[in-house]
Amino acid sequence: MNQQKRHQIFERLRAANPHPTTELNYGNTYQLLVAVILSAQATDVGVNKATEKLFRKVKTPQAMLKLGEDGLKRYIRTIGLYNSKAKNIIAMSRILVEKYHGKVPGHREDLEALPGVGRKTANVVLNTAFGQPVIAVDTHIFRVANRTGLAPGKTVTEVERKLEKFVPEEFKKDAHHWLILHGRYVCTARKPKCPACLIADLCEYRHKTPAGDD
Repeated sequence: MNQQKRHQIFERLRAANPHPTTELNYGNTYQLLVAVILSAQATDVGVNKATEKLFRKVKTPQAMLKLGEDGLKRYIRTIGLYNSKAKNIIAMSRILVEKYHGKVPGHREDLEALPGVGRKTANVVLNTAFGQPVIAVDTHIFRVANRTGLAPGKTVTEVERKLEKFVPEEFKKDAHHWLILHGRYVCTARKPKCPACLIADLCEYRHKTPAGDD
């Protein structure tokens, strides 16, 4: 895919959604970090249902430590891997209190050193909370990048590296959100909705679904 085509893709995505953001509900950066940790191998809808009540009670790492691991589990037991996630969130919260005065750090190395925080989670927080032009590659973005020809790669790291290289600078800050929403609602895993896709003519996928193929 040439760079002119990539530019057109993001121009269209921006025109359709000028101010994209995460579908996770949160009230501050700490709550965002918790929600992103919980969202691993879970849906945003499921996470939002669990955090609706949790975030009314817990707004800071100090409040999370007061709630405790068992208390947290009662709120998030509908989410996959909730036992390990609860353990990580409590350990992460303790480090934030002891090392960062209860604040979420805005540097990748510091974030990735926290329990339960990998590169993808760090990228989401850096992008959404701190406005950094990084792109977190999840299953949706991995699929869209490969299927469209935008930034094909065999691994998540390779796709992330190519996106950082190929996405025009003016679109980098919002690229993560545009691509994840496109993968979630249009370029879906089993049967992409090509007839309804606003970038179908720019996409290099060879097996586009025809109109009327519902």
